[in-house]
Amino acid sequence: MTAQDLRLPSPQRSGDVVADIAADVVAATRRGTAFYARARLSAPWGIRFPPGGQASVHVVTAGACWLIPDDGEPVQLTRDDVVLIPAGLGHCLADSPGRPVTLLEEMAGDPLGETGARELAIEGDGPVTGLLCGGYLLESGLLHPLTVMLPPIVRIDAAQARGSGMSSAIDLLSAESQRSDPGAPAVVASLIDLLFVYLLRAWLAGHSRADGGWAAALYDPAVGGALALIHAGPARPWTVPVLARAVGVPRATFTRRFTTLTGQSPMAYVTSWRMTVAARILREERGTLREVASRVGYDSEFAFARAFKRTTGYAPGRYRIVAATAPQPGARA
Repeated sequence: MTAQDLRLPSPQRSGDVVADIAADVVAATRRGTAFYARARLSAPWGIRFPPGGQASVHVVTAGACWLIPDDGEPVQLTRDDVVLIPAGLGHCLADSPGRPVTLLEEMAGDPLGETGARELAIEGDGPVTGLLCGGYLLESGLLHPLTVMLPPIVRIDAAQARGSGMSSAIDLLSAESQRSDPGAPAVVASLIDLLFVYLLRAWLAGHSRADGGWAAALYDPAVGGALALIHAGPARPWTVPVLARAVGVPRATFTRRFTTLTGQSPMAYVTSWRMTVAARILREERGTLREVASRVGYDSEFAFARAFKRTTGYAPGRYRIVAATAPQPGARA
């Protein structure tokens, strides 16, 4: 493989690289389908979202409310604010701190899932708050460093949302979640994925210089370019010299920059991403282990099985069984 064989995103399109990689990470770490609810709540009200292995997003579509995390200070939210809870931090939403709260599961009456949006309502005499709440369960044991680096709460205010194009996705999500068409749940699930990507991209853009690490890596022409190539072609026979030539940086400089920004050597990341992709294939598809191995760059299914077990703690066949019997999304959002 030569550098001429590769199509490297141009530095001017670093935002596209970030969006593509963020979308890959969302798809690879999600388990099952998205779940979501629309709420119209009149004060006084309070909803409890217990801790667990899920990522959640909340959009304030009308009025205002407070986000009260289990560990941290209350945060006031106003219309068009968007909040991502990437790793299952327990929290409450309420019209005012200190309100009695009701578990979301009790409000919904039955599990949220593939059957469509849930309409939640609390009638009262106070101001009305509109919310869209969605999310998905996270696949355990395969944490991507991009998600690990995120703070427990990612808040994007209304001005940032408008500037990122996120408001268009929110408008679509709000409209689709009210439809009863047969395909509406699938459309809403895709829009929730898109909203997660927008949130990640907006947060990364604001931290690409100040925080270094993965935020800077994605916007670095050489490292971001190499990451884009790895994600676009996990089955290619990557080596450090090939990647360095493709991004036009000397091998030693490339290795040092990649390792400094991502915390992994280039080839360690190649292996890690291949195993993440393989895990998604095993969860979602029915191909043979040989086919899975080939799709992530292994000629031998035995070499692939060893690498997969070393990374995940499971043999591929066992992982597929465990993933198939894991509980599907319930009432947590």
